[in-house]
Amino acid sequence: MPVMTTEAVEEQPQTRVNLLGLTLAQMEGFFLDIGEKKFRAQQVLKWIHHSGVTDIGEMTNLGVALREKLLGIAEVRPPEIVSQQDSIDGTRKWVIRVDGGGMVEAVLIPEAKRATLCVSSQVGCSLDCSFCSTGKQGFQRDLTAAEIIGQVWLAIKSYDAFQAGNGRIVSNVVMMGMGEPLLNFDNVVSAMDLMLEDLAYGLSKRRVTLSTSGVVPALDKLAKVSEVSLAVSLHAPNDALRNQLVPINRKYPIKVLLESCRNYIAAQRDKKRVVTVEYTLIAGVNDQVEHARELAELLSDFPCKINLIPFNTFDQSDYKRPSGNAVSRFWQVLVDAGYIVTVRTTRGDDINAACGQLVGQVVDRTRRSERHRKAADSQIIHVG
Repeated sequence: MPVMTTEAVEEQPQTRVNLLGLTLAQMEGFFLDIGEKKFRAQQVLKWIHHSGVTDIGEMTNLGVALREKLLGIAEVRPPEIVSQQDSIDGTRKWVIRVDGGGMVEAVLIPEAKRATLCVSSQVGCSLDCSFCSTGKQGFQRDLTAAEIIGQVWLAIKSYDAFQAGNGRIVSNVVMMGMGEPLLNFDNVVSAMDLMLEDLAYGLSKRRVTLSTSGVVPALDKLAKVSEVSLAVSLHAPNDALRNQLVPINRKYPIKVLLESCRNYIAAQRDKKRVVTVEYTLIAGVNDQVEHARELAELLSDFPCKINLIPFNTFDQSDYKRPSGNAVSRFWQVLVDAGYIVTVRTTRGDDINAACGQLVGQVVDRTRRSERHRKAADSQIIHVG
C-alpha cells in the first residue's frame, strides 16, 4: 500500500482546517462534525504536540480511510522559521513568518532548571507604549491560535526534542512577546489551553503567564475562563506618568486596573496566587527613589511580587538604561517596604532579544511606524 503524504494534496486550495491550533474540545467537535468518533481528537493531539508529527499520513493509529479523508479537509501547518539566532548567553531567538507576510519573534531563555519561552500574540501592537520597540512598528493583525501555539511547537522542534529522552525544552511560557494578548482574546485563550492540556504540552497553570498592559474588560473576562498566572505591565506609580508611558492607562487608570487584577486573583482556586508587577526602569523618567516610595505605597494592599526590568535600548527611542546604582536604590526601597522584588537579568541583548526589543516585520495598518520615523528624522540636525 502506498504511503500517503501531504504532498499528495498540495493542489487543494488553502481552506483546510489547521489542526495545530485546535483545543481538545475544538478537536472533538471537528471529528464529530465529519462523522467520526470524538476519541480521535486525543490521538491526533498526541501526534501533533507529543510527537511533533505534521504529516497526517504518518498518523498510523488512524485508519487509512480516515487519513485519506483528513488529507482532503485538514492540515497540520506550523508557521515558518525565517531565521534563528543564538546569543552568547544561550538565549535563542526565532523570526517567524505568518500568513499575510508579517513576521513575529519568539525567544527561549534557558536557566539552570527551566527554559522560558516568550511568545508573541499579534503582528505588531496597537498600544504604542513609549518604551517598547514592538509598539513603534504599528499593528498588522492578530495571530491565529495555530500561529501562537506554533511558536511553542517550533521551539521544541528546533531542539529536536519531541522524542522522549531529550528533556523538557520549554518548561515555562510567557505571553510577553509582540502584541497585547488580551486584545487577541479567543486565540490566546485557545493557545494557552493547549499549553496546559496534558494531551499537548501539559504545563502547570503556574508556568504559563499572561502579561497585559491593562485591557480591563478582557481581563475581567479572562478570570471566568482561565487560571494562568498574571503579570501586569505597570511601569509607573501614578496615572500622570503612566499616561505617558502606557497610553491605555488613559482609558483604564491604575486604580481600575489593580481592582481588575484583584478580582482575577480572587477568582482563582489557588488562594496563594499573586500578580507579578512588571516595572521597566527608565533613566530619569521613573527610576528615582521617590518613584519607588510611591510605588510601595500604591501596592501596599495588593497581592503581588515586583519584577524590575532595566530598560533595554533600541534605535527608535531616546530613553536610557538606568545606572546600576539607580536600580539598586529603587530595589532597596521596595525590599525595605516588605516586597519580594527581583531584577530581571538582561538576556539575549546581543541578538536584540531582550525585553522590549522584539521587532518583527509588520505591514502597519496604523501608519504609526511611518509617523515615528518622520518624527525621528525631524530631530536630526544637518551640519552644512
